[in-house]
Amino acid sequence: MLYLASQSPRRRELLAQLGLAHEVLHVEVAELRSPSETPVHYVQRVAREKADAGWSLVAGRGDAVVLAADTEVVLGDLVFGKPANVEEAHAMLHRLSGRTHQVLSAVCVIDSSGRREALSRSEVSFATLDQADIDHYVASGEPFGKAGAYAIQGRAAAFVRHLSGSFSGVMGLPLCETAHLLRLRHSAD
Repeated sequence: MLYLASQSPRRRELLAQLGLAHEVLHVEVAELRSPSETPVHYVQRVAREKADAGWSLVAGRGDAVVLAADTEVVLGDLVFGKPANVEEAHAMLHRLSGRTHQVLSAVCVIDSSGRREALSRSEVSFATLDQADIDHYVASGEPFGKAGAYAIQGRAAAFVRHLSGSFSGVMGLPLCETAHLLRLRHSAD
């Protein structure tokens, strides 16, 4: 049985795209980056901690597979998580306007045979946004609950001049990497 250690509706939708039945596990993991931690190490650690927390809930079940992920928007060395309020959403979108940023999406799978991990790196170039673009988008409510204050699969698609990498990874779960990690499990059976 596949368990998703995430409350993200986007991750549930993406797993459904792969035709994977799954159950959702509610896990609590502090998403705080230490000052010495690189963005890559941070996103990988958070995905690993979510998977570990999920595994602790289902480890006794012989066929259990836990999948967890973390996605962050990175500009330089700044990691943009989910905006806590309207002001943070505005600030993030202003910073991303007219610039290229990275989206890091780490995936971790744990089952009785151990742990496997993958990392997706994508580059997203935003058009220059004017204040009205940002005001209208933030007022839509879409930026909330999204890393970097935007949903590439939603209205923010109009902001994206160029994407290099994984569209699904920018959404929150890189499907190519996820399918590969899950196939590794099936080939070991």
